[in-house]
Amino acid sequence: MTPVDLYYLDQPSDEHPDATPLVVIHGLLGSADNWRSHLKVWQTSRRVIAIDLRNHGRSPHAAGMSYAQMTADVLAVMDKLSLSRVHVLGHSMGGKVAISLARQHPERVASLVVADIAPVTYQHGHDDVFAALERVREGQPANRREADDLLAEHVDSRPTRLFLATNLVRSEQGGLTLRVGLDHIRQDYEAIIGVPAGTAAYEGPTLVLRGDESPYVSDAMLPALRDMLPSARVVTLKQAGHWLHADQPTAFQQSVEAFLAAQTP
Repeated sequence: MTPVDLYYLDQPSDEHPDATPLVVIHGLLGSADNWRSHLKVWQTSRRVIAIDLRNHGRSPHAAGMSYAQMTADVLAVMDKLSLSRVHVLGHSMGGKVAISLARQHPERVASLVVADIAPVTYQHGHDDVFAALERVREGQPANRREADDLLAEHVDSRPTRLFLATNLVRSEQGGLTLRVGLDHIRQDYEAIIGVPAGTAAYEGPTLVLRGDESPYVSDAMLPALRDMLPSARVVTLKQAGHWLHADQPTAFQQSVEAFLAAQTP
């Protein structure tokens, strides 16, 4: 398979240039931009690279959203940057990409941080979100207030609408347009809600962070998680939902940094 040439943010660490870098992978309909405040914290101790997956952020649009394909894209970025071994952090869909990378190329992964996702097949849960984005695409809003009104026709939650609005950019015609490859995402949604790629368990150091108000990593899913990630330590963040890095940013940052600091440089 031919990898997509992904966009990425590369934040060097002046204080610790020799520390093992951290690669950050966003979730469905997210982007590297969502992680800028976290990158500033983590780059004090190591180089941090945040990636836009295919059909997201500033990366190209391309057919296929399988975890094997997205893992190949991330691996190509690592090769391009001559990153032989990295820590990997992934949230939600990005967590499944991170697990896939660790399972398929364990020699490239020093440790793994999985944020609020389990390696299981989920039920359909984004129909309203896709409908809202489609409504914005059809409505061609002139400004963000108009865009929010269109999103609100399908999504009641204002925080969710604000998150979705991060996918809007100004078009050459002056209005707002989507920057995500919505059609490709919808066409391969079954793959997105499916299990990570790979056949072997990842035996390396693993931290799984979950929100106590999120259903994405329930206790019933832990046996499947430990089958695939036998060394996983599961930590639950209080007063946090699925976007736990936004709900409890300081606790999230500190949990990740403490885990990485405990690993072999």
